[in-house]
Amino acid sequence: MTERPAFAYVTYIESTPEKVWHALTDPELTAAYWGHSNVSDWRTGSPWEHQRTDGSGIADVVGLVVESAPPRRLVTTWAEPGEEPPGGPSTVTFGIEAYGGIVRLTVTHENLADEAERAAAAGGWAAVLSNLKTLLETGSPLPEEPWHMPAS
Repeated sequence: MTERPAFAYVTYIESTPEKVWHALTDPELTAAYWGHSNVSDWRTGSPWEHQRTDGSGIADVVGLVVESAPPRRLVTTWAEPGEEPPGGPSTVTFGIEAYGGIVRLTVTHENLADEAERAAAAGGWAAVLSNLKTLLETGSPLPEEPWHMPAS
């Protein structure tokens, strides 16, 4: 059995663990910085959906809440709607740690299908988490959606 790719990203945010947790789990806030609403009751075992904000209700990513320990840790599975991918869904872990007036947010995306999916996750998470950090620190997301910026 070969090990599947994983990606980890760490950022530091001037905020509290409660505000970071809220920003990760509130549908309106996720829509503001992510372009999708994360929808769930966030209880362990519950489903969650990454829904488009165009009013269609279409979920581009779905999964289950594996672990929910507000405001410190959230673990979810990630997959496209429909059939389960070979090797199972990927898993995303959000670790939230306070240190004085800042928070260290560590996002680990594991069990990715291949190197191409790992590279896509790396670019996507960097853009989304930069937008989250900006929103929490300034009250507004970045003026442009960073995931649309062409690669150089």
